[in-house]
Amino acid sequence: MQISPSILSSDFANLEAELRAIASADWAHVDVMDNHFVPNLTLGQPVVESLARVSPVPLDAHLMIEDPDRWAPGYAEAGAGSVTFHVEAAADPVAVARAIRAEGARAAFALKPGTLFEPYEELLDEVDMVLVMTVEPGFGGQSFMADQLPKVRAVREAVRRRGGEIWVQVDGGVSADTIGQCAEAGADVFVAGSAVYGADDVPGRIAQLRETAGRHACA
Repeated sequence: MQISPSILSSDFANLEAELRAIASADWAHVDVMDNHFVPNLTLGQPVVESLARVSPVPLDAHLMIEDPDRWAPGYAEAGAGSVTFHVEAAADPVAVARAIRAEGARAAFALKPGTLFEPYEELLDEVDMVLVMTVEPGFGGQSFMADQLPKVRAVREAVRRRGGEIWVQVDGGVSADTIGQCAEAGADVFVAGSAVYGADDVPGRIAQLRETAGRHACA
Protein backbone atom coordinates (compact mmCIF):
# COMPACT_ATOMS: atom_id res chain seq x y z
CA MET A 1 0.00 0.00 0.00
CA GLN A 2 1.61 3.23 -1.18
CA ILE A 3 0.70 6.76 -0.12
CA SER A 4 1.28 9.63 -2.57
CA PRO A 5 0.40 12.97 -0.91
CA SER A 6 -0.66 15.65 -3.37
CA ILE A 7 1.33 18.85 -3.05
CA LEU A 8 -1.63 20.66 -4.62
CA SER A 9 -2.83 20.96 -1.00
CA SER A 10 0.52 22.18 0.29
CA ASP A 11 1.91 25.69 0.77
CA PHE A 12 3.37 26.60 -2.63
CA ALA A 13 5.53 29.28 -1.01
CA ASN A 14 7.40 26.60 0.96
CA LEU A 15 7.49 23.59 -1.33
CA GLU A 16 10.84 22.22 -0.19
CA ALA A 17 9.69 22.21 3.44
CA GLU A 18 6.33 20.73 2.43
CA LEU A 19 8.13 17.89 0.64
CA ARG A 20 10.29 17.23 3.71
CA ALA A 21 7.08 16.96 5.74
CA ILE A 22 6.01 13.91 3.68
CA ALA A 23 9.37 12.12 3.78
CA SER A 24 7.64 9.02 5.20
CA ALA A 25 5.37 8.74 2.15
CA ASP A 26 6.13 6.64 -0.91
CA TRP A 27 5.71 9.37 -3.52
CA ALA A 28 5.00 13.08 -3.83
CA HIS A 29 2.07 13.56 -6.19
CA VAL A 30 2.58 16.60 -8.42
CA ASP A 31 -0.50 17.86 -10.28
CA VAL A 32 0.43 19.58 -13.54
CA MET A 33 -2.49 21.55 -15.02
CA ASP A 34 -2.43 23.75 -18.11
CA ASN A 35 -5.78 25.60 -17.88
CA HIS A 36 -6.83 23.90 -21.13
CA PHE A 37 -7.43 20.22 -20.40
CA VAL A 38 -8.71 21.25 -16.97
CA PRO A 39 -9.85 24.71 -15.82
CA ASN A 40 -6.92 25.33 -13.51
CA LEU A 41 -3.27 26.31 -13.81
CA THR A 42 -0.57 24.98 -11.50
CA LEU A 43 3.06 24.36 -12.34
CA GLY A 44 5.17 23.04 -15.19
CA GLN A 45 8.33 21.22 -16.14
CA PRO A 46 10.90 23.70 -14.71
CA VAL A 47 9.27 23.52 -11.28
CA VAL A 48 9.13 19.71 -11.42
CA GLU A 49 12.83 19.67 -12.26
CA SER A 50 13.56 21.85 -9.22
CA LEU A 51 11.35 19.75 -6.95
CA ALA A 52 13.09 16.56 -8.08
CA ARG A 53 16.39 17.95 -6.84
CA VAL A 54 15.14 18.48 -3.27
CA SER A 55 12.37 15.91 -2.75
CA PRO A 56 13.09 13.12 -0.23
CA VAL A 57 10.68 10.85 -2.12
CA PRO A 58 10.24 10.25 -5.86
CA LEU A 59 7.86 12.49 -7.78
CA ASP A 60 4.61 11.13 -9.18
CA ALA A 61 3.69 13.61 -11.92
CA HIS A 62 0.03 13.67 -12.96
CA LEU A 63 -0.28 15.56 -16.24
CA MET A 64 -3.72 17.11 -16.68
CA ILE A 65 -2.65 18.78 -19.90
CA GLU A 66 -3.37 18.84 -23.59
CA ASP A 67 -0.91 17.22 -26.01
CA PRO A 68 0.85 14.81 -23.63
CA ASP A 69 2.31 13.21 -26.77
CA ARG A 70 4.58 16.24 -26.97
CA TRP A 71 5.10 17.14 -23.32
CA ALA A 72 4.97 13.97 -21.19
CA PRO A 73 8.48 12.62 -21.91
CA GLY A 74 9.96 15.92 -20.75
CA TYR A 75 8.60 15.39 -17.24
CA ALA A 76 10.41 12.06 -17.02
CA GLU A 77 13.54 13.75 -18.29
CA ALA A 78 13.04 16.46 -15.62
CA GLY A 79 13.30 13.83 -12.90
CA ALA A 80 9.79 12.51 -12.20
CA GLY A 81 9.90 8.85 -11.22
CA SER A 82 6.40 8.24 -12.54
CA VAL A 83 4.52 10.17 -15.23
CA THR A 84 0.77 9.83 -15.72
CA PHE A 85 -1.02 11.16 -18.80
CA HIS A 86 -4.74 11.27 -19.58
CA VAL A 87 -5.93 8.98 -22.35
CA GLU A 88 -8.59 11.56 -23.21
CA ALA A 89 -5.83 13.98 -24.26
CA ALA A 90 -3.38 11.61 -25.96
CA ALA A 91 -3.34 11.13 -29.73
CA ASP A 92 -1.20 7.98 -29.47
CA PRO A 93 -1.26 6.60 -25.90
CA VAL A 94 1.06 3.70 -26.73
CA ALA A 95 3.71 6.03 -28.09
CA VAL A 96 3.38 8.33 -25.07
CA ALA A 97 3.82 5.46 -22.62
CA ARG A 98 6.82 4.11 -24.49
CA ALA A 99 8.44 7.55 -24.64
CA ILE A 100 8.02 8.00 -20.87
CA ARG A 101 9.56 4.60 -20.18
CA ALA A 102 12.40 5.35 -22.59
CA GLU A 103 13.35 8.25 -20.31
CA GLY A 104 13.58 5.88 -17.35
CA ALA A 105 10.31 6.67 -15.57
CA ARG A 106 7.27 4.56 -14.81
CA ALA A 107 4.43 5.23 -17.26
CA ALA A 108 0.76 5.46 -16.30
CA PHE A 109 -2.51 6.47 -17.87
CA ALA A 110 -5.40 8.22 -16.14
CA LEU A 111 -9.15 7.97 -16.62
CA LYS A 112 -11.58 10.78 -15.85
CA PRO A 113 -14.81 9.75 -14.06
CA GLY A 114 -16.77 9.74 -17.32
CA THR A 115 -14.21 7.65 -19.22
CA LEU A 116 -14.72 3.89 -19.50
CA PHE A 117 -11.75 1.63 -18.79
CA GLU A 118 -12.61 -1.21 -21.18
CA PRO A 119 -11.60 0.55 -24.44
CA TYR A 120 -8.12 1.06 -22.97
CA GLU A 121 -7.51 -2.38 -21.45
CA GLU A 122 -4.97 -3.24 -24.16
CA LEU A 123 -2.84 -0.35 -22.88
CA LEU A 124 -2.01 -2.40 -19.79
CA ASP A 125 0.79 -4.00 -21.78
CA GLU A 126 2.47 -0.59 -22.09
CA VAL A 127 2.17 0.91 -18.60
CA ASP A 128 3.16 0.41 -14.98
CA MET A 129 0.08 1.97 -13.36
CA VAL A 130 -3.52 3.01 -14.06
CA LEU A 131 -4.99 6.05 -12.30
CA VAL A 132 -8.74 6.05 -11.71
CA MET A 133 -9.93 9.57 -10.88
CA THR A 134 -12.44 9.60 -8.04
CA VAL A 135 -13.20 13.30 -8.58
CA GLU A 136 -13.32 15.43 -11.69
CA PRO A 137 -9.74 16.53 -12.35
CA GLY A 138 -8.80 20.14 -11.87
CA PHE A 139 -9.20 21.08 -8.22
CA GLY A 140 -8.29 19.65 -4.83
CA GLY A 141 -10.63 19.22 -1.89
CA GLN A 142 -13.53 17.66 -3.81
CA SER A 143 -15.85 14.97 -2.46
CA PHE A 144 -15.04 11.32 -3.15
CA MET A 145 -17.06 9.72 -5.97
CA ALA A 146 -17.89 6.22 -4.74
CA ASP A 147 -19.49 5.40 -8.09
CA GLN A 148 -15.97 5.08 -9.50
CA LEU A 149 -15.15 2.04 -7.35
CA PRO A 150 -16.54 -0.45 -9.92
CA LYS A 151 -13.99 0.98 -12.37
CA VAL A 152 -11.22 0.38 -9.85
CA ARG A 153 -12.41 -3.23 -9.55
CA ALA A 154 -12.51 -3.61 -13.32
CA VAL A 155 -8.93 -2.40 -13.64
CA ARG A 156 -7.71 -4.72 -10.86
CA GLU A 157 -9.52 -7.70 -12.40
CA ALA A 158 -8.01 -6.95 -15.81
CA VAL A 159 -4.54 -6.75 -14.26
CA ARG A 160 -5.08 -10.13 -12.62
CA ARG A 161 -6.21 -11.69 -15.88
CA ARG A 162 -3.32 -10.34 -17.86
CA GLY A 163 -0.62 -10.71 -15.22
CA GLY A 164 2.19 -8.29 -14.55
CA GLU A 165 3.00 -5.88 -11.74
CA ILE A 166 0.67 -2.99 -12.57
CA TRP A 167 -0.34 -0.63 -9.80
CA VAL A 168 -3.88 0.78 -9.49
CA GLN A 169 -3.99 4.34 -8.20
CA VAL A 170 -6.95 6.40 -6.97
CA ASP A 171 -6.95 10.17 -6.77
CA GLY A 172 -9.66 12.42 -5.39
CA GLY A 173 -11.33 12.66 -2.00
CA VAL A 174 -9.11 9.96 -0.51
CA SER A 175 -9.17 10.15 3.29
CA ALA A 176 -9.20 7.93 6.36
CA ASP A 177 -12.94 7.49 5.71
CA THR A 178 -12.67 6.45 2.04
CA ILE A 179 -9.29 4.76 1.64
CA GLY A 180 -10.60 1.43 2.91
CA GLN A 181 -13.22 1.28 0.17
CA CYS A 182 -10.55 2.00 -2.42
CA ALA A 183 -8.27 -0.73 -1.10
CA GLU A 184 -11.13 -3.25 -1.01
CA ALA A 185 -11.86 -2.45 -4.66
CA GLY A 186 -8.26 -3.18 -5.63
CA ALA A 187 -6.32 0.08 -5.42
CA ASP A 188 -2.81 -0.04 -4.01
CA VAL A 189 -1.57 3.53 -4.57
CA PHE A 190 -3.49 6.35 -2.93
CA VAL A 191 -3.27 10.07 -3.65
CA ALA A 192 -4.32 12.17 -0.67
CA GLY A 193 -4.05 15.94 -0.56
CA SER A 194 -6.00 17.78 2.11
CA ALA A 195 -6.27 14.56 4.17
CA VAL A 196 -2.48 14.67 4.61
CA TYR A 197 -1.57 18.35 4.50
CA GLY A 198 -4.57 19.32 6.59
CA ALA A 199 -3.51 17.05 9.44
CA ASP A 200 -1.78 18.33 12.58
CA ASP A 201 0.53 15.30 12.47
CA VAL A 202 1.44 14.72 8.82
CA PRO A 203 3.67 11.64 9.33
CA GLY A 204 1.05 10.19 11.65
CA ARG A 205 -1.68 10.70 9.05
CA ILE A 206 0.44 9.04 6.35
CA ALA A 207 0.98 6.04 8.66
CA GLN A 208 -2.74 5.92 9.47
CA LEU A 209 -3.73 5.94 5.81
CA ARG A 210 -1.21 3.22 4.95
CA GLU A 211 -2.36 1.03 7.86
CA THR A 212 -6.06 1.48 7.02
CA ALA A 213 -5.45 0.60 3.38
CA GLY A 214 -3.49 -2.47 4.40
CA ARG A 215 -6.32 -3.73 6.60
CA HIS A 216 -8.78 -3.44 3.73
CA ALA A 217 -6.56 -4.62 0.88
CA CYS A 218 -8.28 -6.97 -1.53
CA ALA A 219 -6.99 -10.55 -1.55
